[in-house]
Amino acid sequence: MSAYRRWGVVEEPRGGFNPRHYIAQRAQGPLKLDGRLDKEFWEHAPWSEDFVDIEGDVRPKPAKRTRVKMLWDDEYLYIGAYLEEDEIWATLTERDSVIFYDNDFEVFIDPDGDTHNYYEFEMNALNTVWDLLLPKPYRDGGPPINGWDISGLKTAVHIDGELNNPNADNKGWSLEIAMPWKILRECAPEGRPPKVGDIWRINFSRVEWQVKVENGKYVKVINPETGRPYPEDNWVWSPQGIINMHYPEMWGFLVFADGPYEFTLSKDELIKWELRRLYYRQRAYYTANGRFTDDFSLLKGDDEWTIKPKIEITTSLFQASVLSEDGTYTWNIREDGLTWKEELL
Repeated sequence: MSAYRRWGVVEEPRGGFNPRHYIAQRAQGPLKLDGRLDKEFWEHAPWSEDFVDIEGDVRPKPAKRTRVKMLWDDEYLYIGAYLEEDEIWATLTERDSVIFYDNDFEVFIDPDGDTHNYYEFEMNALNTVWDLLLPKPYRDGGPPINGWDISGLKTAVHIDGELNNPNADNKGWSLEIAMPWKILRECAPEGRPPKVGDIWRINFSRVEWQVKVENGKYVKVINPETGRPYPEDNWVWSPQGIINMHYPEMWGFLVFADGPYEFTLSKDELIKWELRRLYYRQRAYYTANGRFTDDFSLLKGDDEWTIKPKIEITTSLFQASVLSEDGTYTWNIREDGLTWKEELL
């Protein structure tokens, strides 16, 4: 495969860079999973903002409400979610099925924020799960590792109504997830569980298909022009600005706290975002010209920039570097989107 074919365009998200954040407090006791969130364990965990369309404000607000809660302790990351729903259905029962063929709830976690080596988790109302590890986003050539499992995972679902019964008085379904640090730490900084004050990247997605009732069962609505189901809706916690969950740089910030905490988006995150925009422009330039460029003026366009990057290139590779806010290290990005920092000598 030629380098030209390898490094294709990576579309820039719309709407700028303003990820949501959630401050997760330590759990006050053990969790007995039953899928319900109306119990003491979750009382001091605030609800997140309502989910929005994956593209953000350019699309209408979701017709059905979705919210999440999070807590943590020395053993697990706890996630609770409530999905308002009057059409509660699911069909897939085998682990590691492609769960988003049903309506589902999804979790994406990048522990160190470098956009590589991140986790994806999906579950449906039957409590069937799909967990996988992605060494890189698909845009950067990363195949999913479906054989990876979250050993020690605990999940539960509660149905407020009846599953697969269109005649029931359906209100929604809720879920609980306990993900053990012994697995999540594999891709975490220093290979360890989080400490108070650490920040990971995370997002959540809800897939919602158009369905109708035939012979007493829910079935997907077929588009007569294509002969296939209409595209699903994707509702998310932190908007992606693009119909693609595999842009980890757009995910929200998960803060691990144990008491009051005030979150402020750091200037280094804004520096990293400008490097990310440079990466989008480099990939577009490569597709158009068959090579990368070390001339930043050819990538800037009409946008305002605060960084002054050093760009190094070869025939099919590039690396851009810029000083951190405090000047003690550099932030770096390369052609496959990996972002990292290097201490200055």
